Amino acid sequence: MSPVRGGFTSTRFVLVEPSHPGNVGAAARALKTMGFSRLVLVAPRVAQVQTDPEAIAMASGADDVLANAHVVPTLAEALAGVHWSLALTARSREYGPPPGAPRAMAGEACRLTATGDIALVFGNERTGLSNEDVERCTALAHIPANPAYSSLNLAQAVQVLSYELRMAYLDAGGETASAPRRPAQTVGTLAANDEIERMYVHLENALIALEFLDPANPKKLMSRLRRLFSRSGLEREEVNIIRGIAKHILLLRSRDPGQGPS
Repeated sequence: MSPVRGGFTSTRFVLVEPSHPGNVGAAARALKTMGFSRLVLVAPRVAQVQTDPEAIAMASGADDVLANAHVVPTLAEALAGVHWSLALTARSREYGPPPGAPRAMAGEACRLTATGDIALVFGNERTGLSNEDVERCTALAHIPANPAYSSLNLAQAVQVLSYELRMAYLDAGGETASAPRRPAQTVGTLAANDEIERMYVHLENALIALEFLDPANPKKLMSRLRRLFSRSGLEREEVNIIRGIAKHILLLRSRDPGQGPS
């Protein structure tokens, strides 16, 4: 599969708890104009939003993208099988992946799209993404809008990111005359989001067993570890190694529960 076709067909756009049907329809239109079609809605406020008259009106010809939108109850389900995900946020975060500009992150997405599905994640119109949602994603992006008036509509944000991705994918396919491309880097089989989440659960249990992590006073340890691992781009083999370590820690502790940390 060519990089262009692979990128357009393996990219999901995820809207988390969208409030307004019009924004959902406008987002569908934004995607179709840039050649994308995979829209995922996480717990939209309006049930059956795909058939809402306002959403259909704002889709303005992108009715197919809207009608085929996949609705799921949680972000975890929206990211199932995803190997890389980008969270869009309008504010700085103490924890979570390191931020990047949309153009740079689109380039990273283009490099990784051959490994499998990727996702761009957008938050609720009023509150944005929760810290928990951000930490679940691989990378973080912020649109450097006018600081005096940085309010972007949800569909406008989708348009900006889908445009940047389109340009990156077309460039990778040799369909635009732009700066020379860097040599492709070898990428292993990246771990899927659900595999990484299971790794974090396993690791947390092991750290609790070691009494290194106090569940009553965690001090954001797991948030810091998530940020650390998000910078590495975990491959499936690496996730298996970490889970293997956690498994042996738990096994040894179960054999000698009285043995405390040295």
